[in-house]
Amino acid sequence: MSFNISAGGSQTSRTMFEFGRTHVVRPKGRHQATIVWLHGLGDKGSSWSQLLENLPLPNVKWICPTAPTRPVSLFGGFPCTAWFDAQDITEDAPDDLEGLDASAAHVANLLSTEPADIKLGIGGFSMGAATALYSATCHIFGQYGNRNPYLVNLSSVVGLSGWLPCSKTLRNRMEGSNETVRRAASLPILLCHGSGDDVVAYKHGEKSARVLSSAGFQNLTFRSYDGLGHYTIPEEMDEVCRWLTARLGLQGS
Repeated sequence: MSFNISAGGSQTSRTMFEFGRTHVVRPKGRHQATIVWLHGLGDKGSSWSQLLENLPLPNVKWICPTAPTRPVSLFGGFPCTAWFDAQDITEDAPDDLEGLDASAAHVANLLSTEPADIKLGIGGFSMGAATALYSATCHIFGQYGNRNPYLVNLSSVVGLSGWLPCSKTLRNRMEGSNETVRRAASLPILLCHGSGDDVVAYKHGEKSARVLSSAGFQNLTFRSYDGLGHYTIPEEMDEVCRWLTARLGLQGS
C-alpha cells in the first residue's frame, strides 16, 4: 500500500513512498486480540515478528509492517525505513504531520479488516512507539491531523523507548470536548523506557508520559528500567505480556 508523504514539507512537493513487507504472527490459541507492532528507525517488521512469535500470548495475532524507505533529515537526507521524517529524536522537534498521518492510516487500514469481536491494539519501539502514541491521539480525537476521520477503536497502546509527537498542542486540542476527554481517560497505555537510553533519552520518555497524564490519559502506566539502553530485554517484554493479558482480558491457552 502507498500513501502520499511529503518529501520537502510543501504541499506541492509530494513523493510516493511504498510501505514494505508486512509479517503476520497467527495466534496459537483462540483469537482474542490483534496488535500492530511498529519497528524502530532503519529496522523492518520481520525483526520484531520473530521476537513476538515466542511471547506467551497465544490469543494475540501480531501484525508487523515495514515502514517506507524514505529520506530522513536526521541522517542528512540518507534514505532508510522510517514511519515519518525526523529532524531530531525528541518531543521538541518539528512534527512531520503528513508522514505521521500516512503511517497512522496504514496501521488503521491493517486493523480495519479484523472481526468485530476482536480487541485492537498498537505497539512499537522507538520511532514505532512514537507512531503508536500518535495513533492513540488520533483515536481520542476521532480524526487524523489532516482532519480525516479515524475509525479504529483502540483497546490498548504500548510504547517502548519512544516519545510523544505533537506533545505541545495536545492539551489545548483536548479542551472543550467531553468525548475526547472520555476516550483519553479510558484508553490503556503502557510506556517503558530505560534510564541508560542514549538514542531517545529517558527524560523524553518520562516527559511524554507526564504530558499524556496531565492531558487526561488516566489509564497510563510508566515503567522505567535502570541502566537499560535503546533495546529491549526479557524483563521488559514480560511486563508487556502481563499488562496486555490484564488490560485485554486474555484467557491464555
